[in-house]
Amino acid sequence: MYSLIWLATTALHVNSYVTGTSDVQVSVENVGGIDSTTVSFSPGITILSGRNATNRTSFLRSVMGALGSDDVSLKGDAEQGEIELTIGDETYTRYLERTGDGLTTAGDPYLEDPEVADLFAFHLQTNEARRAVEGGDDLRELIMRPIDTAAIQEEIERLQSEKRAIDAELEELDELSRRLPSLEEERTTLTESIEEKRQELEAKRTELDEADENVAEGRDGQSELEDALATLQSTQSELEDARFDLETERETLSHVIDEQDELEAELESLSETETETIETVEERITTLREQKQALDSEINDLQTIVRFNEDMLDGASADVLSALRDDESESVTDQLLEDEQTVICWTCGSEVKREEIEDTLDRLRDLRKEKVSERSTIQSDLRELTSTQKELQSRQDRRQRITRRLDEIDDEIERRKARIDDLEERREDLTAEIETLETDVERLESEEYGEIVDLHKEVNTLEIELRNLEGEREDVEAEIDRIETRIDDRDRLERQRDEVREALEEQRTRIERIEREAVDHFNEHMETILELLDYDNLERIWIERTDGPELGSDRYEGGRFDLHIVRTADSGRAYEDTIEHLSESEREVTGIVFALAGYLAHEVYEDVPFILLDSLEAIDADRIARLVEYVAEYAEYLVVALLTEDAAPLEGKYETVTEI
Repeated sequence: MYSLIWLATTALHVNSYVTGTSDVQVSVENVGGIDSTTVSFSPGITILSGRNATNRTSFLRSVMGALGSDDVSLKGDAEQGEIELTIGDETYTRYLERTGDGLTTAGDPYLEDPEVADLFAFHLQTNEARRAVEGGDDLRELIMRPIDTAAIQEEIERLQSEKRAIDAELEELDELSRRLPSLEEERTTLTESIEEKRQELEAKRTELDEADENVAEGRDGQSELEDALATLQSTQSELEDARFDLETERETLSHVIDEQDELEAELESLSETETETIETVEERITTLREQKQALDSEINDLQTIVRFNEDMLDGASADVLSALRDDESESVTDQLLEDEQTVICWTCGSEVKREEIEDTLDRLRDLRKEKVSERSTIQSDLRELTSTQKELQSRQDRRQRITRRLDEIDDEIERRKARIDDLEERREDLTAEIETLETDVERLESEEYGEIVDLHKEVNTLEIELRNLEGEREDVEAEIDRIETRIDDRDRLERQRDEVREALEEQRTRIERIEREAVDHFNEHMETILELLDYDNLERIWIERTDGPELGSDRYEGGRFDLHIVRTADSGRAYEDTIEHLSESEREVTGIVFALAGYLAHEVYEDVPFILLDSLEAIDADRIARLVEYVAEYAEYLVVALLTEDAAPLEGKYETVTEI
């Protein structure tokens, strides 16, 4: 299926420069200008050497496609194509097919999401990071594009909410800790009172027993009186229980009514039109998603058009151009190379200036950039609307929960009111019964038994008081146990709060940290490379990062990147220049270093061990060699497409592919 091209039979030059462990093999069919080929290379630097229109760029785009990029195109005369990338024992595939809706892709590529790699690992001529420097674009926006700042802010808000909840719980523990000494003191006081009450009760019972022994006569009458007193004591105890239950029910009812008032106030504060608002937001989300899908399709179409025209300019579809020429005796590549200022238009067949087509391509690229920017705006709006939708749905759910709870409270209030009515009736019945019993006791009393009756009353009163004191102490001890159990959670809560604080600080500084790292990487590498390449009177190129506005302490809005260029005049005086005054070579180097800074700041090397380089013609051969060797330090595989004369200083030192 593939025409195998072994490196040893195609003037391939290899040396022992190897930095990794796994060789790579790439098989391509019907991609760009390639019919069919298989190329292998080792870790380290691989040079694709050749003249224009020799499929070097098409091969790099094939590697990009297998790695996951959509910046790949079919051969002009093919309906299907495929790429197979093997690294060691792992194989990744990409299948391309031309359909009525455009180019569709399938397979199992190396990356699921190629956005970061497209920006910072694939340094071809159209690489947006390279072009951003030359075009004076927003460098900060490009570096931060892969970062979902909305998701970071949502995580910050979630962590803040979690921290507030932990702080509130710790504050509650502090309050409970402050209460604990007074509760322990109250328990001690109650224990002392109980002991005193027991002693008093025991003394009174002894006194009653002695009084009983001194009364020898009237035992029957005394027995009747004692029975009446015992009944009175029991009834009084029941009355105390009824009063306690009644007070408990009233307090509980008061709390339930307070909860009802709070929930009704909260319910009133929630918008009555939230359901309609949610529907409006959902409709807006649907509309934006449809707009995004349309933009995705349009961007894909524009990219396909741009790729096709770039491949045609590079001579990627010789068959199409040959069909447009009358003279078929001369190869299309040779004809193109005879006069690189003019080309055959592949839409009308006439000869046109190359720069006119390139100008049109620039306008198409600008249009695609506008569409990408428009899509980014829609994506941002979608994130905000989705967040709003979640918030509105949460509020609506809260309304429903409140409504259900209010229904439950209505039922509970009715039950407790009925219970209170029953207890009040019970209290009145017991009060009337006690009045009757007291009348009976008074009737049975006589002067002879008056002392015993009084003692019985005192014993009865002391027993009730003792029982109440013991009940109070049980309540205090239960509260102490509850507080001590809660306080035992302090260490866990403090550890949890520390973890949340660390996570919160990590999220708060994440955007700023990536900005600073990107600027530091750029400035560090730019300084080294300028010294390495030794441009005349170019003293320094550096990015100054200035802090952006902050909305409160938790919402960082991002800084600004200002590109500075410092030159040295013949007199030795340093002065600041602008990007427009850089040579094409200097601009290309600056763009590559900026893309490399993104590669390092986003740690792309952890997911993509490749850097691909192309379109270095504006840089002289010796500087290219120094630049390539410098960049190679930061990727396991560096694949570079160079013209034959530019590759000369590197041939013999690194793997070189001369035919594709």
